[in-house]
Formats: sequence, C-alpha cells, structure tokens
Amino acid sequence: MRKQGFDGTARDNKHVRGKGGGGLALGEDAIDTILSKSDKPFVLVLDCVTDPHNLGAILRTADGAGVHAVIAPKDKSVGLTETVQRIAVGAAASVPFIRVTNLSRTMKKLQKEHGVWLIGTSDKATQTLYDMDFKGPVGLVMGAEGPGLRRLTEENCDLLIGIPMAGKVDCLNVSVATGVCLYEAVRQRGL
Repeated sequence: MRKQGFDGTARDNKHVRGKGGGGLALGEDAIDTILSKSDKPFVLVLDCVTDPHNLGAILRTADGAGVHAVIAPKDKSVGLTETVQRIAVGAAASVPFIRVTNLSRTMKKLQKEHGVWLIGTSDKATQTLYDMDFKGPVGLVMGAEGPGLRRLTEENCDLLIGIPMAGKVDCLNVSVATGVCLYEAVRQRGL
C-alpha cells in the first residue's frame, strides 16, 4: 500500500508531469525533426489503442527498445493521461509521442518522405514476425485491442505479419504483442 499523507490522500506520483499529460504529446510537425536524426528510423504506429494501461506499457517497452517515436491518431485513441504516465514509469516523457489528425496520411508520409517500411500485425498475414527484416528504416504498426488494424491502416502497410501462436488463444494483448515485435526488431538491429 502506498504511503499516505496526513489528509488520507495518496502521495504524488513522480512519473506524472502535470494533470492530463497533454503537454507531453507532440504535434505532427515533430515527425520530420525526429526522423531526420537517424538514417534508420524505428517508429511505432498505434491504430486506435484506447486502454491507458496498454499505452503506458507500450511506451515503457518502446523506450527500452529504442523507438524514435510513437505515433497515434488524435481521435479514437487514448492520450497521455495520468494513468498512462504512471504505467509508463517515465517513458511518457522520454519517448516522443506524436498525435496526428489523419493516420493514413501520416503513414504515407513516413513511406514517401522518410523511406520507412511499415509492417503491420494482422490475423490476415501470411508471414510471421520471424520472417521479417527489421534492420532498415521501419515502422511497426499495431492495431487496437480487439478489432486490430482498421481497414485503411492495414491497406497502407507495406507488409503484414502475424505472431505464431501455439496455444488455444488466437491473439495476444496489444501491449504484449508490441513487446514481442519490438524486441525481435531489437534483436535484428543489434541495438
């Protein structure tokens, strides 16, 4: 149990910087600046992840994996709330989190202007995570809890991959699946 103050309230969380975390999220114009610093950008694109616990865990894993930026739509997805910041344990402040108006347009920009290969996770994939080459400029595209990638997001991916599943469940939680995929990329990239 957390140490409580004299008034019965929980102590402040050192990982939360301001209520709501809105100031930590960056605008679309930050993409060019961030990606220009690397000849092999490594980005994570989240399509409508709505659970703050999942986003917090994803940001923490992205920080550990050396992701240059996490990109998510402004609508239909969770922002950098207090819960996200608490679960991320500081990663919400260290990994650039970029909110975009049009995810499809942003994906096309990543491909055309930055040479990023977008690899999406999907149940429709014919290749597995372990068949992919993550060594160059790459963006991993992860779908929402439950429905996965939206149709247009999936169509904008260069390749689709699946995670091999040996058990009875057919998919992993989005934060767990993101961790599995990011660390396969880390293994290949030698980070």
